[in-house]
Amino acid sequence: MGLKKTLTIAGSDTSGGAGIAADLKTFQEHETYGYTALTTIVTMDPETWSHGVNPLPIEVVKDQIATALSIQPDAVKTGMLPSEEVTELAKEAFLNSSAEHFVVDPVMVCKGDDEVLNPGLVDAMIEHLIPNATFVTPNLFEAGQLAKVSTPKTLDEMKEAARLIHKRGADNVVIKGGSGIEGDKAVDVYFDGESFHLLTSDKIDASYNHGAGCTFAAAITANLANGQSPLEAAQNAKAFVTSAIKNGWKMNEFVGVVRHGAYNSVEQIEVKDEEI
Repeated sequence: MGLKKTLTIAGSDTSGGAGIAADLKTFQEHETYGYTALTTIVTMDPETWSHGVNPLPIEVVKDQIATALSIQPDAVKTGMLPSEEVTELAKEAFLNSSAEHFVVDPVMVCKGDDEVLNPGLVDAMIEHLIPNATFVTPNLFEAGQLAKVSTPKTLDEMKEAARLIHKRGADNVVIKGGSGIEGDKAVDVYFDGESFHLLTSDKIDASYNHGAGCTFAAAITANLANGQSPLEAAQNAKAFVTSAIKNGWKMNEFVGVVRHGAYNSVEQIEVKDEEI
């Protein structure tokens, strides 16, 4: 019996920690067949680690998507989409595919940067991606942008942002609070339009989290492809990425990366799920 096929439409990370590298490693750990349509090549200055974002020609992206859809994916995930045109292409890719699930990781900045890659991206995501999404997986900053509110800083604000994003058409929303919310727990808020669930794990005193967001969304994608319910997919993805962060390692003086295989090879960290 063949593996489920998981397609990522995203950018590269030359350092190997995030982007399509993280997606493919995560897909492999979940025993799905991962493959890609590359939108952007991201490089890092070895002296400063500042990012160079290099979008691929639109025709090359279109040709990759045509190839990818011929393989008939079971689930599609998005990552870095450098323009409104590519964002619309990602939507059309899902709608024209055989995939049952569409996971939107709304990448807006490169790690370490604090400005949206392209200000028009937020509106393009709201118009094209969110209404078609099985799952949207924003961090706190991205949640505020998609909900058109200030960046959430409390649990109640996370819940309100999740409610607003769901109203834009997403079937399921999980906002990654992580260490950005006060307290001794790393908290994520899941909302399916009816009930909220608080997914918690112990905060990890480590800065080796490069690639965590991509890894989390890719794990949800693979879990959905493998037949898990949306809530199960989110619960298990949080456990997977928590193990990856806890067992991350320092790659160089600038960045530490998650260990994508930690959940399967080192330790399986438990996540608490509480309906709120």
